[in-house]
Amino acid sequence: MVNSWSGGYQGQVTVTDTGTSPKNGWKVGWTFPGNQQITSLWNGMYTQSSQQVTVTNMPYNEAINPGSSVTVGFTANYSGTNAAPSSVTCS
Repeated sequence: MVNSWSGGYQGQVTVTDTGTSPKNGWKVGWTFPGNQQITSLWNGMYTQSSQQVTVTNMPYNEAINPGSSVTVGFTANYSGTNAAPSSVTCS
């Protein structure tokens, strides 16, 4: 979490190429444990179905060179508790 306020917050996910060759195209996914709802996202395209979120690259950040990374930021609303996802997947 980058920042928070009553009923909302700003988060981010960083995708890093730890390999030895460039990666062309990436996808990140996670499941919110509560009722968090993304309201805006930058540096990626997202879909959210209930608690499941999938983020894919934009055309301008599709390629990630070895040792480089892309950071995706977002804002979200919630009510009740705001627990972090227990796992994030990346492919």
